[in-house]
Amino acid sequence: MSGNHVRNIGIMAHIDAGKTTTTERILYFTGKSHRIGQVDDGNATMDWMEQEQNRGITITSAATTCFWRDYQINIIDTPGHVDFTAEVERSLRVLDGAVGIFCAVGGVEPQSETVWHQADRYSVARIAYINKMDRIGADFFAVIEEMQQKFSCNPLPIQVPIGAEAEFEGCIDLIIMKELHWDDQDNGSTIHQKEIRQELIESAQIAREKLIDRLTSENDQLTNLVLEGGDIQPSLLIAELRKLTIARAIVPVLCGASLRNIGIQPVLDAVLAFLPSPDELPAITTHHAKKDEDYLLERNDKGIASALIFKIFNDREAGALCYIRVYSGVIKSGEAIYNVSKKKRERINRLLRMHANRNEQIEELRAGDIGVVVGFKLAQTGDTIGSEGVPVILERMHFPEPVISAAMEPRTLSERDKLKTVLDLLSREDPTFFWREDPETGEVIISGMGELHLDVITTRVIDEFKVGAKLGKPQVTYRESIGITHAHTELFNKVIGGKEYAVSISLEVSPAQRGQGNLYSDKLKSGILPELYSEAIRRGIESSFSSGINMGYPCIDVQVSLIDVEFREETSSEFAFEACANMAYDAACRKADPHLLSPVMKLILVCPKEFMGEVINSISMRGGLINEVESRLNVEHISAQAPLEAMFGYSTALRSLTQGRGTCSMEFSHFEKKIVKK
Repeated sequence: MSGNHVRNIGIMAHIDAGKTTTTERILYFTGKSHRIGQVDDGNATMDWMEQEQNRGITITSAATTCFWRDYQINIIDTPGHVDFTAEVERSLRVLDGAVGIFCAVGGVEPQSETVWHQADRYSVARIAYINKMDRIGADFFAVIEEMQQKFSCNPLPIQVPIGAEAEFEGCIDLIIMKELHWDDQDNGSTIHQKEIRQELIESAQIAREKLIDRLTSENDQLTNLVLEGGDIQPSLLIAELRKLTIARAIVPVLCGASLRNIGIQPVLDAVLAFLPSPDELPAITTHHAKKDEDYLLERNDKGIASALIFKIFNDREAGALCYIRVYSGVIKSGEAIYNVSKKKRERINRLLRMHANRNEQIEELRAGDIGVVVGFKLAQTGDTIGSEGVPVILERMHFPEPVISAAMEPRTLSERDKLKTVLDLLSREDPTFFWREDPETGEVIISGMGELHLDVITTRVIDEFKVGAKLGKPQVTYRESIGITHAHTELFNKVIGGKEYAVSISLEVSPAQRGQGNLYSDKLKSGILPELYSEAIRRGIESSFSSGINMGYPCIDVQVSLIDVEFREETSSEFAFEACANMAYDAACRKADPHLLSPVMKLILVCPKEFMGEVINSISMRGGLINEVESRLNVEHISAQAPLEAMFGYSTALRSLTQGRGTCSMEFSHFEKKIVKK
């Protein structure tokens, strides 16, 4: 299928905006599923992991292909929960366009803001769909106003609803100026177009004038037509809307009620009409691994093969399923391909096109396609695969550091090795999940983004991989840093195996700006130290960053400068330099006011008005600060920050405080010096 007949889209939204319900309807209307799955009944097609059906949330992003009006639409369903931010990040990286779904009652929820700004970062063109117009409290124009304020974008309605709440019956299409009504008898498959009734004509014309007014500001042909009072063809409006949507100057807005099968087909039409095809997007700036310079990669199937592995899922029968997005060239089944990130060749055993949890085998994937490779053994999320002759690396994805850890214990000693193998697989799938073995206690420690994240990992280990294991109490992953500048000279002098090794290294350590990371610089004149020894010092210092100062937590925001070295060639070796640098760093940091840093979390709480006092009080008692309170129709949105160590089990406490009606989402904000109570 040619590139301009392909659309790679994501569906992004806050929890409970009806994202999975809408995706289910899309699959139904495009003929991929013969019945409509319901999240509430636990049989949604896209939420195919057992846990997703039990919890009613989307955890992994499932990629599926469907066809609408002879166009191929690759849909990536992204999670809405903040603990699965890596999934959202990975999905947005490979999309060309997105559909933002908003609840007509809840409006722009905090998590929608996070995802929207992530999409801004990856320059993704968007259309918006305001769902749940049939719910009590639904207000189409209030949501549009909120989008304008919170996203600083230009939402432009191309439909307006007919009625709201129980009176909601369809919408008016402002491009063709007709009423659209969906037929209940065939699950909304038939749409009836009617002339706009008398009492709605005036408001529809005002809305259409606003639409045309926005479009004429960019298009002279349209302006002349309006001034001459000529007839404006829908095709002209659609072309201008497409141009502005791809330039991210506007966001076309549609409305509906997915649960009642109202509004889905126009969303599909809008995806084809307004969102870009892969070959309409500019060339990508990549990094040429051999030449160490930028390389412009054209998005077409004539160029070198280049694709990004944006997700890995382990299937019990097939092994690792690597979801890839092809940016350039053609990737064929059965051939060997070069993993540029790992510098190794791997064979593609099979290529698949996925439909949620079913698949079809295909022979090739072309530029712009999304598919699955079976057969890779070394691949990790974020790797680039492509040409050995022109090894270009697509932009690496950045993921936040995990801030919460817990010990995981196998039920029996014999399951210990199996547990480690499973955790290895899971860390290849999820770049925000880490595990390690504590060298002193032998415990297996797992780390992730939040309590729910660790809970989901544990459930997968037990249910999916059938490993008996239990999770200990969650612990905070602290960091260490220093408060003052200190210089230190370390002498390393040892006789090992009858040979003397002697080296002296002087270092200066100083605090870097918070969030800047660890920095190492060599202040020696060039040529004083052989390259071999210079690298050994760098290795010694960089390996020390992860082992801490006093408490063994990783160090952050430490600046290390090498200021002097004394050595004799006959008593030197790489080992001596590395060991001496390690000891010098350690001794310098211990005298530079070392202290613990505690993770501070950003909280978004939603609770009914009558419980606001108790909720604010509960945050203050845990050492939190309230940043802002925003009143909505019948709920309060509270934005706050609090130390992670005080927030364990808070979701449960909040539910009991608010009779089960309050919700809380947490994400890492920054590290702050831990106050140790005397």
